[in-house]
Amino acid sequence: MQEAVLYIPRPDHKVQCTACRRNCILAEGQTGFCGIRKNENGKLYLLNFGRILARQIDPIEKKPIIHAHPNSLIYSIGTAGCDFACKFCQNYDISQRRTPDGFDISADAIVREAIGHGCNGIAFTYNEPTIFAEFANEVGSLAHKNGLFNIYVTNGYETPEAVKYVAKFVDFVTVDFKGNASDEFYKRYMSVPQVDGIFDTVDRFIKNGVHTEITDLVVPGVGDSLDALQSMLERIFKIAGPNIPVSFLRFHPDYKMMDVPATPASTLEKHYRMARSMGFNYAYIGNVPGDRRQNTYCPGCGNILVRRDMMRTLQVNLREDGKCKFCGHESGIVNFTEVMN
Repeated sequence: MQEAVLYIPRPDHKVQCTACRRNCILAEGQTGFCGIRKNENGKLYLLNFGRILARQIDPIEKKPIIHAHPNSLIYSIGTAGCDFACKFCQNYDISQRRTPDGFDISADAIVREAIGHGCNGIAFTYNEPTIFAEFANEVGSLAHKNGLFNIYVTNGYETPEAVKYVAKFVDFVTVDFKGNASDEFYKRYMSVPQVDGIFDTVDRFIKNGVHTEITDLVVPGVGDSLDALQSMLERIFKIAGPNIPVSFLRFHPDYKMMDVPATPASTLEKHYRMARSMGFNYAYIGNVPGDRRQNTYCPGCGNILVRRDMMRTLQVNLREDGKCKFCGHESGIVNFTEVMN
């Protein structure tokens, strides 16, 4: 347990947490919605500082970060708790816990393990990392000192204060939208009152110089409205322009939504086509084995720049400066890493 940074003291020993947009105001002894930020004697403490519940070595494409470091290995960690209550969460066994369960581990041990396993970076993922931002900062700052980069996989519900804090140690961020950013979907299936702030988070990460990518989990029947999709894409395009990667992910039944089927390929196709028709140069379909829209195509000449299949990069047709090998077009894929065939 360690005192948090992201909070404001209030009168009568209350505190206001500023990690996420719930802005929980906590009386003495109360714990926030996330389950791991608690008011103790008028100070906010992170109950799971130095305590994680999941760790795994993943390919960078699984995050997904698909416009940087193809085929890099990432040391991924997560903790108990979350500021969302998604009824379809694939990691519900850790994210929906409201007690600081896990095992103790230091930032130094995490970084040493990452290096020892040949990883190129560390990802804060599996549950919402903003709720443990102070520990992520300690790990991420040490990772930078040891030549590793940092990835944040987030629901985008950070406060402006949290974005500014996180941007100091995070290099790449994936902002995960769900259900085409429909307010109704967020309220009914995720216990989240509004979506507007997530677009603000995207804008702030970009303005703070953090490489930002977008995913959208498409949930058939309840979170696949094309009207909502158009609105979401218009807002993202206005903020980020045509070169931000946008991936439409297939939903799989899980947790409290086992009765909802997997997303039909035809639905994902409609989403992909709309994004392309609206001017997005880099639209993708994810979680569908063998789909050609996992690949990156050059906006300049149309050739395949990066060939992928299910979280693996199979081929890279880029020069060492990241430009298209065929026509010299700037790809937007940063920090190019040679892929050995």
